[in-house]
Amino acid sequence: MGSSIQKALKKAKIKHWLSIVVISMASCLILIFISDSLSTRHTTQLHDRLFLEHRISQPNVTIDSQVTANNSAFGGNIITNRSKNVDGYLIPWSTLTSSYSWIGSSVDFNELTPGSHSSGKTDYEYDKQTKQKVATFYNPAIKDYYGGVQNQLEAVGELKNHVAEVAISFKKPLTMKQVKDRIPENLNIAWLYMHSEIADESKGPAGLPVYGYADTELSKDSFETFIDDLKTYDSNNSMEAIQHYINENEHKPFNEVTVLGVMVTGQTKNFHELIGKDFIRGASVGVTAPVVPYIKPTK
Repeated sequence: MGSSIQKALKKAKIKHWLSIVVISMASCLILIFISDSLSTRHTTQLHDRLFLEHRISQPNVTIDSQVTANNSAFGGNIITNRSKNVDGYLIPWSTLTSSYSWIGSSVDFNELTPGSHSSGKTDYEYDKQTKQKVATFYNPAIKDYYGGVQNQLEAVGELKNHVAEVAISFKKPLTMKQVKDRIPENLNIAWLYMHSEIADESKGPAGLPVYGYADTELSKDSFETFIDDLKTYDSNNSMEAIQHYINENEHKPFNEVTVLGVMVTGQTKNFHELIGKDFIRGASVGVTAPVVPYIKPTK
């Protein structure tokens, strides 16, 4: 009798532990499935966010490739390889390593945000990995900038046999037609500077993004796509400056839409035509590269 009870108790104990093992394994499989599903959703969202970020806030920066790395059911990284096109010359730009998990995702803003360098009387921003100078745009609504508003057109013109990109900032906003009329045909319009937040820039760079888009034709369709991108970028309506810009410009006739500046690229000798033009408030040189015999500049 005693041994029968012991056997029954032993059987019940084994059954109990088997049940725990089965339930634990099932719970782990369900957790892995849920984590994998959430991670997949977040990696897709992160890919889209990175492409969108570059369309509207990275002047003349192109994504060459974007791949998933260190991928698992619980997360991983997205590696974004980037470059700049300067009149047909591809210049390396910093690589981003953004992360995602089943909880959420994070853009690599550390590398997106330029560093600041001060040496003697020279202050400028630079790309953290390549150490290339970052061209600065000046908002016409901001009176004072740390280090003053620079006009480096004469300096870039003295750089012989090079290609360069230059951020041209206007004294006042110009219409698309006015931009077309004022930028020489032997320079490429690589990016349109449309908007940025108003901040106190007199004590140092605030690190705030500029917003705009690439469009060599300055077309209505591209501007409408830009507005749609801004809506997607701030889909929860939490960024006051962007919402204000959308409300001010979404239904404006296209011939009244204005531009705050342009990123132009070209051979340094072709920038001479812009020197002394009264519509220019500032001109900041970014990336430069020597012309070589085996790569022909675009213009």
